[in-house]
Amino acid sequence: MTELKQRAEKVIPAGVNSPVRAFRSVGGNPIFAKRGQGPYIETTTGHQLIDYCLSFGPLILGHAHPDVVHAISEAAQYGTSYAVTTEAEIELAELITRAIPSIQQVRVVNSGTEACMTALRLARGFTRRNKILKFSGCYHGHSDGLLVRAGSGVAGIATASSSGVTESTAQDTLVAPYNDIDRVSRLVNQHKDDLAAIIVEPIAANMGLVPPNPGFLQYLRNLTKQCGALLIFDEVITGFRLNWGGYQNVCDIMPDLTCLGKIIGGGMPIGAIGGRSDIMECIAPLGPVYQAGTLSGNPISVAAGLSTLKVLQDQKPYSHLEKTTVYFVEAIRSAASELNVKIQIPQLGSMFSFFFANTPLHSFEDVEKTKKENFITLFSGLLKEGIYLPPSPFETCFMSTAHDDHILQKSIDTVTRLLRTL
Repeated sequence: MTELKQRAEKVIPAGVNSPVRAFRSVGGNPIFAKRGQGPYIETTTGHQLIDYCLSFGPLILGHAHPDVVHAISEAAQYGTSYAVTTEAEIELAELITRAIPSIQQVRVVNSGTEACMTALRLARGFTRRNKILKFSGCYHGHSDGLLVRAGSGVAGIATASSSGVTESTAQDTLVAPYNDIDRVSRLVNQHKDDLAAIIVEPIAANMGLVPPNPGFLQYLRNLTKQCGALLIFDEVITGFRLNWGGYQNVCDIMPDLTCLGKIIGGGMPIGAIGGRSDIMECIAPLGPVYQAGTLSGNPISVAAGLSTLKVLQDQKPYSHLEKTTVYFVEAIRSAASELNVKIQIPQLGSMFSFFFANTPLHSFEDVEKTKKENFITLFSGLLKEGIYLPPSPFETCFMSTAHDDHILQKSIDTVTRLLRTL
């Protein structure tokens, strides 16, 4: 056990401020970061790691991009918090509404969790209904109503998946398998008169990367319109990750509400909820749905987010990012095929995952059947070789604009070598 780990565990539960950082899903000791630069993260022990976690998604430009660092430094010179509105907040909201057509108004908050929590409260307040439908394996933050697992058989009524969440709270949440249209249909037909919203990751990225089946998202859009519920897209990960805007721009489906985070903060804490004006105007002080935050629209986070988005808008790196990721993934798929290693590597844009399975995956139930021990072996081997993946079989990997050809080839060669050991 390292000295830092010992110190941390004395004063922080398990030594971490977010569970996955403890590395308990992959074994071994957690790393401690000292600095990040471009595609690399450097640990306190002096190891330089090629980073495919990228803070779980927001660092699309890599670590410490000079424009972002400059924006943060410049903003901090004028103050770190005002608790009154700034022009930069307005500019960020204007930029988001121009990029994502379904969003007419935006409320900036402090995290993706807070954005999703607020979206559900807003949906209930707008519809005057109680129940929410979510999908197993889709993570929307740690608010009580979303820390649930499927229960009660076919009825889909959820049960609490965390101590401290009351069963009465959990029972206002319905749970269906991702991509399972039949199960969704049965649940909605049973609870449609009290269903406030369906919340979904349009691309599931918190069980590893699991794309939607053709027609799945459109079915959810049609179903919510028919029963008077709202459709909420959780684009905390996918917002500005795959294109200029949200994945909804790609699939051409307009949700009623959208949750954003990660990239719109450029690596600083942020979240946002946006949608139709008639819904958004139900938020206080215009309406009865209360939401507030002293640090909402924090000038440092907004500056980092604006800088990141302006670089993305000016440089339009999405096509290059996709080509880079496709090249990387195809090379590993080819190597795995030659070695007869059964692996699935779903990929969309600059996102990808490693699943050790024989066939493509469509739900969390499929993901749970994969050979997680093989992922752990791959993760541990890569870490020793200077490559850092997200420390869980249920997370998504990311590419940044800072990952160049040399880094990609080194990564491909290393992964290929380690696949031989499986």
